Amino acid sequence: MQDPSFWTVVLLGLAGFGAGWIDAVVGGGGLIQLPALVLGLPGASPAQILATNKLGSVCGTTVSSATYYRRVRPDPRTFIPLMLFAFAGAVAGAFVATAIPKSAFNPIILLVLILVGAYILLTPKIGAETELRFAGHQHTVAAVLAGLVIGFYDGALGPGTGSFFVFALVGLLGYNFLDASAKARMANWATNIAALCVFVPQGVVLWKIGLVIGGCNLLGGYLGARTAVSQGAGFVRVVFIIVVGAFILKIGSDVLVAWW
Repeated sequence: MQDPSFWTVVLLGLAGFGAGWIDAVVGGGGLIQLPALVLGLPGASPAQILATNKLGSVCGTTVSSATYYRRVRPDPRTFIPLMLFAFAGAVAGAFVATAIPKSAFNPIILLVLILVGAYILLTPKIGAETELRFAGHQHTVAAVLAGLVIGFYDGALGPGTGSFFVFALVGLLGYNFLDASAKARMANWATNIAALCVFVPQGVVLWKIGLVIGGCNLLGGYLGARTAVSQGAGFVRVVFIIVVGAFILKIGSDVLVAWW
Protein backbone atom coordinates (compact mmCIF):
# COMPACT_ATOMS: atom_id res chain seq x y z
CA MET A 1 0.00 0.00 0.00
CA GLN A 2 1.30 3.48 -0.95
CA ASP A 3 1.72 6.15 1.70
CA PRO A 4 -1.23 8.58 1.71
CA SER A 5 -0.77 12.19 0.64
CA PHE A 6 -0.28 15.02 3.12
CA TRP A 7 -3.86 16.28 2.67
CA THR A 8 -5.26 12.78 3.10
CA VAL A 9 -3.45 12.54 6.43
CA VAL A 10 -4.82 15.97 7.43
CA LEU A 11 -8.39 14.91 6.61
CA LEU A 12 -7.95 11.64 8.48
CA GLY A 13 -6.71 13.63 11.47
CA LEU A 14 -9.80 15.85 11.35
CA ALA A 15 -11.98 12.76 11.18
CA GLY A 16 -10.13 11.35 14.19
CA PHE A 17 -10.74 14.56 16.15
CA GLY A 18 -14.48 14.54 15.38
CA ALA A 19 -14.73 10.84 16.19
CA GLY A 20 -12.93 11.36 19.51
CA TRP A 21 -15.31 14.17 20.51
CA ILE A 22 -18.45 12.20 19.67
CA ASP A 23 -17.10 9.03 21.29
CA ALA A 24 -16.33 10.89 24.50
CA VAL A 25 -19.80 12.42 24.74
CA VAL A 26 -21.99 9.48 23.81
CA GLY A 27 -20.16 6.93 21.64
CA GLY A 28 -20.52 6.38 17.92
CA GLY A 29 -17.30 7.99 16.70
CA GLY A 30 -16.82 5.04 14.36
CA LEU A 31 -19.53 6.57 12.20
CA ILE A 32 -16.91 9.19 11.23
CA GLN A 33 -13.53 7.54 11.65
CA LEU A 34 -14.10 4.15 10.01
CA PRO A 35 -15.59 5.47 6.72
CA ALA A 36 -12.80 8.10 6.60
CA LEU A 37 -10.18 5.34 6.77
CA VAL A 38 -11.97 3.34 4.08
CA LEU A 39 -12.04 6.36 1.74
CA GLY A 40 -8.57 7.66 2.61
CA LEU A 41 -6.77 4.31 2.40
CA PRO A 42 -8.28 2.52 -0.62
CA GLY A 43 -5.29 0.18 -0.86
CA ALA A 44 -5.57 -1.08 2.71
CA SER A 45 -7.11 -4.44 3.56
CA PRO A 46 -10.24 -4.67 5.75
CA ALA A 47 -8.12 -6.02 8.61
CA GLN A 48 -5.71 -3.07 8.33
CA ILE A 49 -8.62 -0.61 8.35
CA LEU A 50 -10.22 -2.20 11.42
CA ALA A 51 -6.91 -2.49 13.30
CA THR A 52 -5.84 1.09 12.54
CA ASN A 53 -9.27 2.35 13.56
CA LYS A 54 -8.90 0.59 16.92
CA LEU A 55 -5.47 2.13 17.47
CA GLY A 56 -6.88 5.61 16.87
CA SER A 57 -9.91 4.96 19.05
CA VAL A 58 -7.98 3.61 22.01
CA CYS A 59 -6.08 6.90 22.30
CA GLY A 60 -9.32 8.86 22.60
CA THR A 61 -11.02 6.45 24.97
CA THR A 62 -7.93 6.45 27.21
CA VAL A 63 -7.98 10.21 27.81
CA SER A 64 -11.78 10.50 27.94
CA SER A 65 -11.98 7.63 30.45
CA ALA A 66 -9.37 9.33 32.65
CA THR A 67 -11.21 12.67 32.40
CA TYR A 68 -14.55 11.13 33.30
CA TYR A 69 -12.99 9.21 36.19
CA ARG A 70 -11.52 12.36 37.71
CA ARG A 71 -14.64 14.46 37.30
CA VAL A 72 -17.59 12.02 37.62
CA ARG A 73 -16.13 9.34 39.91
CA PRO A 74 -18.14 6.40 38.49
CA ASP A 75 -18.95 3.48 40.78
CA PRO A 76 -16.22 0.80 40.44
CA ARG A 77 -18.73 -1.90 41.42
CA THR A 78 -20.29 -1.32 38.01
CA PHE A 79 -17.52 -0.24 35.67
CA ILE A 80 -14.94 -2.88 36.73
CA PRO A 81 -17.09 -5.96 35.92
CA LEU A 82 -18.45 -4.12 32.87
CA MET A 83 -14.89 -3.54 31.58
CA LEU A 84 -13.62 -7.04 32.35
CA PHE A 85 -16.44 -8.84 30.57
CA ALA A 86 -16.50 -6.33 27.73
CA PHE A 87 -12.81 -7.16 27.21
CA ALA A 88 -13.52 -10.90 27.20
CA GLY A 89 -16.46 -10.49 24.84
CA ALA A 90 -14.42 -8.33 22.44
CA VAL A 91 -11.58 -10.87 22.27
CA ALA A 92 -14.08 -13.61 21.40
CA GLY A 93 -15.78 -11.36 18.86
CA ALA A 94 -12.49 -10.39 17.18
CA PHE A 95 -11.58 -14.05 16.65
CA VAL A 96 -14.90 -14.80 14.91
CA ALA A 97 -15.12 -11.47 13.03
CA THR A 98 -13.99 -12.92 9.72
CA ALA A 99 -16.57 -15.71 9.89
CA ILE A 100 -19.63 -13.47 10.33
CA PRO A 101 -20.96 -11.69 7.22
CA LYS A 102 -21.81 -8.05 7.80
CA SER A 103 -25.04 -8.53 5.84
CA ALA A 104 -26.33 -10.77 8.63
CA PHE A 105 -25.84 -8.04 11.22
CA ASN A 106 -27.09 -4.89 9.54
CA PRO A 107 -30.87 -5.59 9.53
CA ILE A 108 -30.75 -6.63 13.19
CA ILE A 109 -28.69 -3.59 14.19
CA LEU A 110 -31.05 -1.30 12.27
CA LEU A 111 -34.08 -2.69 14.10
CA VAL A 112 -32.35 -2.36 17.49
CA LEU A 113 -31.33 1.23 16.75
CA ILE A 114 -34.87 2.19 15.73
CA LEU A 115 -36.25 0.67 18.95
CA VAL A 116 -33.56 2.39 21.04
CA GLY A 117 -34.16 5.77 19.40
CA ALA A 118 -37.92 5.50 19.74
CA TYR A 119 -37.64 4.47 23.39
CA ILE A 120 -35.41 7.44 24.26
CA LEU A 121 -37.62 9.89 22.35
CA LEU A 122 -40.86 8.63 23.89
CA THR A 123 -39.49 8.60 27.45
CA PRO A 124 -37.96 12.06 27.89
CA LYS A 125 -37.37 11.61 31.62
CA ILE A 126 -35.21 8.51 31.23
CA GLY A 127 -31.56 9.19 31.93
CA ALA A 128 -32.21 12.56 33.57
CA GLU A 129 -31.41 11.15 37.00
CA THR A 130 -29.89 7.91 38.27
CA GLU A 131 -32.59 5.47 39.40
CA LEU A 132 -30.95 2.04 39.57
CA ARG A 133 -33.13 -0.86 38.42
CA PHE A 134 -31.25 -3.55 40.37
CA ALA A 135 -29.34 -3.87 43.62
CA GLY A 136 -26.46 -6.02 44.87
CA HIS A 137 -25.60 -9.10 42.83
CA GLN A 138 -28.42 -8.50 40.35
CA HIS A 139 -26.87 -5.16 39.43
CA THR A 140 -23.48 -6.80 38.88
CA VAL A 141 -25.00 -9.59 36.78
CA ALA A 142 -26.77 -7.03 34.58
CA ALA A 143 -23.49 -5.12 34.09
CA VAL A 144 -21.62 -8.35 33.28
CA LEU A 145 -24.19 -9.43 30.68
CA ALA A 146 -24.20 -6.00 29.06
CA GLY A 147 -20.39 -5.98 28.91
CA LEU A 148 -20.16 -9.48 27.47
CA VAL A 149 -22.79 -9.05 24.76
CA ILE A 150 -21.79 -5.54 23.62
CA GLY A 151 -18.10 -6.41 23.88
CA PHE A 152 -18.63 -9.40 21.58
CA TYR A 153 -20.46 -7.16 19.13
CA ASP A 154 -17.60 -4.66 19.16
CA GLY A 155 -15.01 -7.34 18.50
CA ALA A 156 -17.06 -8.88 15.69
CA LEU A 157 -18.33 -5.73 13.98
CA GLY A 158 -18.06 -2.51 16.01
CA PRO A 159 -20.06 0.50 14.78
CA GLY A 160 -22.13 2.12 17.53
CA THR A 161 -20.57 0.18 20.41
CA GLY A 162 -20.27 3.22 22.67
CA SER A 163 -23.89 4.19 22.04
CA PHE A 164 -25.05 0.66 22.86
CA PHE A 165 -23.09 0.78 26.13
CA VAL A 166 -24.73 4.12 27.00
CA PHE A 167 -28.20 2.80 26.25
CA ALA A 168 -27.64 -0.39 28.27
CA LEU A 169 -26.46 1.63 31.26
CA VAL A 170 -29.38 4.05 31.00
CA GLY A 171 -32.20 1.75 29.90
CA LEU A 172 -31.20 -1.48 31.65
CA LEU A 173 -29.28 -0.40 34.75
CA GLY A 174 -30.94 3.00 35.34
CA TYR A 175 -28.01 5.46 35.28
CA ASN A 176 -28.34 9.04 34.10
CA PHE A 177 -26.78 9.87 30.75
CA LEU A 178 -23.66 11.49 32.19
CA ASP A 179 -22.85 8.58 34.52
CA ALA A 180 -23.64 6.15 31.71
CA SER A 181 -21.27 7.96 29.34
CA ALA A 182 -18.46 7.78 31.90
CA LYS A 183 -18.83 4.02 32.35
CA ALA A 184 -19.37 3.46 28.63
CA ARG A 185 -16.05 5.11 27.80
CA MET A 186 -14.24 2.79 30.19
CA ALA A 187 -15.93 -0.28 28.75
CA ASN A 188 -15.20 0.93 25.21
CA TRP A 189 -11.55 1.43 26.15
CA ALA A 190 -11.45 -2.21 27.29
CA THR A 191 -12.95 -3.48 24.02
CA ASN A 192 -10.47 -1.40 21.97
CA ILE A 193 -7.54 -2.85 23.94
CA ALA A 194 -8.96 -6.35 23.48
CA ALA A 195 -9.21 -5.92 19.72
CA LEU A 196 -5.63 -4.63 19.54
CA CYS A 197 -4.47 -7.69 21.49
CA VAL A 198 -5.74 -9.71 18.53
CA PHE A 199 -4.72 -7.35 15.70
CA VAL A 200 -1.19 -6.33 16.78
CA PRO A 201 0.27 -9.89 16.73
CA GLN A 202 -1.21 -10.28 13.24
CA GLY A 203 0.85 -7.31 12.05
CA VAL A 204 -2.05 -5.49 10.41
CA VAL A 205 -1.90 -2.15 12.28
CA LEU A 206 -0.82 0.82 10.12
CA TRP A 207 1.13 2.50 12.90
CA LYS A 208 2.01 5.85 11.33
CA ILE A 209 -1.55 6.62 10.24
CA GLY A 210 -3.00 5.12 13.42
CA LEU A 211 -0.85 7.29 15.66
CA VAL A 212 -1.74 10.47 13.73
CA ILE A 213 -5.43 9.67 14.03
CA GLY A 214 -4.87 8.60 17.61
CA GLY A 215 -3.36 11.95 18.58
CA CYS A 216 -6.28 13.82 17.05
CA ASN A 217 -8.75 11.37 18.59
CA LEU A 218 -7.10 11.93 21.96
CA LEU A 219 -7.59 15.70 21.72
CA GLY A 220 -11.21 15.27 20.62
CA GLY A 221 -11.83 12.79 23.41
CA TYR A 222 -10.44 15.14 26.04
CA LEU A 223 -12.54 18.09 24.84
CA GLY A 224 -15.63 15.91 24.41
CA ALA A 225 -15.43 14.53 27.94
CA ARG A 226 -14.99 18.02 29.41
CA THR A 227 -17.95 19.28 27.36
CA ALA A 228 -20.20 16.44 28.52
CA VAL A 229 -19.26 16.94 32.17
CA SER A 230 -19.84 20.69 32.02
CA GLN A 231 -23.13 20.46 30.08
CA GLY A 232 -24.65 17.53 31.99
CA ALA A 233 -27.00 14.64 31.26
CA GLY A 234 -29.46 16.67 29.15
CA PHE A 235 -26.75 17.59 26.65
CA VAL A 236 -25.55 13.99 26.43
CA ARG A 237 -29.13 12.85 25.77
CA VAL A 238 -29.50 15.24 22.82
CA VAL A 239 -26.19 14.14 21.29
CA PHE A 240 -27.19 10.50 21.84
CA ILE A 241 -30.42 10.98 19.87
CA ILE A 242 -28.54 12.73 17.03
CA VAL A 243 -25.90 10.00 16.81
CA VAL A 244 -28.45 7.17 16.91
CA GLY A 245 -30.44 8.95 14.18
CA ALA A 246 -27.30 9.20 12.04
CA PHE A 247 -26.63 5.49 12.53
CA ILE A 248 -30.19 4.65 11.50
CA LEU A 249 -29.77 6.64 8.28
CA LYS A 250 -26.35 5.13 7.51
CA ILE A 251 -27.17 1.48 8.25
CA GLY A 252 -30.66 1.84 6.75
CA SER A 253 -29.16 3.03 3.47
CA ASP A 254 -26.69 0.10 3.53
CA VAL A 255 -29.57 -2.35 4.02
CA LEU A 256 -31.59 -0.80 1.18
CA VAL A 257 -28.59 -0.94 -1.17
CA ALA A 258 -28.01 -4.61 -0.28
CA TRP A 259 -31.66 -5.47 -0.92
CA TRP A 260 -31.75 -3.68 -4.25
